[in-house]
Amino acid sequence: MAENPLKQLNACGQSVWNDFIQRSFVKGGGLSKLVEEDGISGVTSNPTIFQKAIGSSSDYDEELRTYASQGDDAEGIFKKLASNDIGMGADILRPTYDRTSGQDGYISIEVSPDAAHDTQTTLEDAHFYWETIRRPNIMIKVPATPEGLPAIEQLISEGINVNITLIFAVEVYQEVMEAYIRGLERRVEAGGSIDRIASVASFFVSRVDTLVDQLLADKAKNADEVTQEQLKRLDGKAAIANARIAYELFEQVFGSDRFKALAARGARVQRPLWASTSTKNPNYPDTYYVTNLVGRDTVNTMPPETIAAVRDHGRIECDTVVQGVDQAHADIEALGTVGISMREVTDQLTREGVQKFADSLHGLSDTIDQKLAALKQEDRQPTTAGSGQGGE
Repeated sequence: MAENPLKQLNACGQSVWNDFIQRSFVKGGGLSKLVEEDGISGVTSNPTIFQKAIGSSSDYDEELRTYASQGDDAEGIFKKLASNDIGMGADILRPTYDRTSGQDGYISIEVSPDAAHDTQTTLEDAHFYWETIRRPNIMIKVPATPEGLPAIEQLISEGINVNITLIFAVEVYQEVMEAYIRGLERRVEAGGSIDRIASVASFFVSRVDTLVDQLLADKAKNADEVTQEQLKRLDGKAAIANARIAYELFEQVFGSDRFKALAARGARVQRPLWASTSTKNPNYPDTYYVTNLVGRDTVNTMPPETIAAVRDHGRIECDTVVQGVDQAHADIEALGTVGISMREVTDQLTREGVQKFADSLHGLSDTIDQKLAALKQEDRQPTTAGSGQGGE
């Protein structure tokens, strides 16, 4: 029997995390099955995932009633529900964390997207989750905004694990790695240990192609045939090129003498995490953003459908992320030649990403309010004997 391609990724030095969480999935054995059968070694979540989980299931109804009766508002209820889910997920992943000496086995929870441009509120949210969930194998997700960077440095200096999210630009990624290293250096200067601090830098992938491909199509509408062909050759190239250049930078920064001094004290590299790896364009293979970005000391967090696709027909080759790096630079340069600025693209995607998560959080608050209203209405309904309808 052929080896599971998901486990082949592990053998190549890449961890596979699951970009999904829901109460029934955690309690019903779904996560444990992924860990045991597929070697899945972590979980990521975000407000969009929680909005779908809470809004589309009855998993949380009893807790909604309980927390509402305690006087919590929608935001407070969400924080408690999310903390409970993350805590249960962390417990399932704890054996992986212990077996790998803290290299893997993490589950992430995101600070409020409304705090994306507020350093102090980001820190307050991060401290709330860290102190409430109280598991060593959780990561606090902080967006890579200008206001998020000082929060990242501060949290690392405090010994809190951080997943830096919504990274699109290589230039921003450079700042993220700098914030991580400065945080470690500050902790060393203060006499703290750094050997159990973990961090990943979530570099978003497929969304880059979605936007760039649209820009290329727009330019092709009024172009001559030669230019149209030139533009067409760049379809689906930007995201992989961007990520490969980011990994090239990762190897330079964490191979430097500056980091080696920290590594001598037990510091871990901040692993690149490839996020947004489901394929949005049906013309591209459904494993496109997995098989092209295999690399040592990396993580790929995949939604359930991508995990299923890789398991079923993924063709894994090690170290593809370091292949064609010269071509990656050439592709980005070619995009600039046809008038597409990657900095403008990544700035737009960052704004949209923060807004998307904020919209999901606000929608989640509305969902919670609506569900509470429906549950109250349900509780008011008289129960008819023999009707088979309980007050669940």
